[in-house]
Amino acid sequence: MRQITRAAIIPRAASLAAQPRAIGAVMVRAKRLSEHSVITDLHQSGAMKLLFPRPDSAALQAIVINTAGGVTGGDDFALNACAEEDAFLTLTTQAAERAYRAQPDQVAEIRNRLMVRRGATLHWLPQETILYEACALQRRLSIDLDEGASLLLVEPLVFGRAAMGEELRAINFKDRIEVRREGRPLYLDAISLQGDVTAHLASANIASGAGALATVVYVAPDAEAHLPRLRALLPASGGASLIGADLLVARILAPDSFELRRSLIPILRQLSADALPRSWMT
Repeated sequence: MRQITRAAIIPRAASLAAQPRAIGAVMVRAKRLSEHSVITDLHQSGAMKLLFPRPDSAALQAIVINTAGGVTGGDDFALNACAEEDAFLTLTTQAAERAYRAQPDQVAEIRNRLMVRRGATLHWLPQETILYEACALQRRLSIDLDEGASLLLVEPLVFGRAAMGEELRAINFKDRIEVRREGRPLYLDAISLQGDVTAHLASANIASGAGALATVVYVAPDAEAHLPRLRALLPASGGASLIGADLLVARILAPDSFELRRSLIPILRQLSADALPRSWMT
């Protein structure tokens, strides 16, 4: 498994003619020290910062903050994190991320790379990403697991601001999630939405007009034991499957972000052993 370095997290340089609106990069490593996990390396620059609340559990919790206030065309953000052997790292966000309108021919990029060593646990629990009309965003989440590593992942996505009657008639959104164990693919998922997404999602065989979506991935030895309880918590528009002996995947559709949270929070509490970050409850 490759090592993360500070050099690896710096976004690629842009030409003077196409300077991005905002650049941000963070890198953090957590290691086990006695009964707790602590920072062993930290680097942050530009419009991305990490905050570390006072520990109230064995996990090291980091809150990712985008000081630019959102994402628009030309922005470039990169996050790298590693839970070293037997460590417990939780990553969340201060609030929902917002993908704003982009200028023509400008695309924002977000690249997140996580590594989880043997015996370590990582919870990737960002709050919603809200897509605005005319946004342009490419996002990639790559996760490398050692044998014996555990993962809880959620990616909530909201298609416009329902309370404002917003419709997404011209957007460009690409998202890819890759989870690998010892280099072998464990879970791969990709979404590509372009143009009139509101009309696309209105189709009965696609989303029946849903305005929000969440993907949950859980990798741990007790995955199968969670399946019955998880299915009982899901709404009629959700589903969960045990893909492997230790791999549980769920997907939820909801009319809006409020209803999505009503389903997600009990599920995340169960899978995190009731260790959901406080930022999710505000």
